[in-house]
Amino acid sequence: MDAIADYSNEHHRRCVVELWETVFGYETAHNTPSLAIDKKLAAADGLFFVALSGHEVVGTVLAGYDGHRGWLYSVAVHPSHRRKGIGMSLVRHAEDALTARGCMKINLQIVSSNENVKTFYESLGYSTEPRISMGKKIESNIEMPEEQPW
Repeated sequence: MDAIADYSNEHHRRCVVELWETVFGYETAHNTPSLAIDKKLAAADGLFFVALSGHEVVGTVLAGYDGHRGWLYSVAVHPSHRRKGIGMSLVRHAEDALTARGCMKINLQIVSSNENVKTFYESLGYSTEPRISMGKKIESNIEMPEEQPW
């Protein structure tokens, strides 16, 4: 990895879509990479980062901050670049950005069956909390964007 940079829709979109499809294999409409990118860009919060190897996107992290809690989302590292500290660097970069905004606590969610990811986050100081995670999809806001020509 050469650098962590702010996401640029013009330069990184195609690579991020491909990375997320490879790493996450999304199956639900609200997680479609193009839609997730568009919604994050609409927030205009400067909390979308990419790890670069040359001009290639090899990792991502999205962060969110509502003034009370910070969140980490879409931490992804391309399989061919794993175990090189990229995931740790992305998480630390996002934590620093959230801390600079005054964030006091950072949350994240992982799929309960993904023990490897749980171990990774535990190594970075995160712990399982006694919470029930609940969600509600707002179908009217899940419109599929038109695919961008590359």
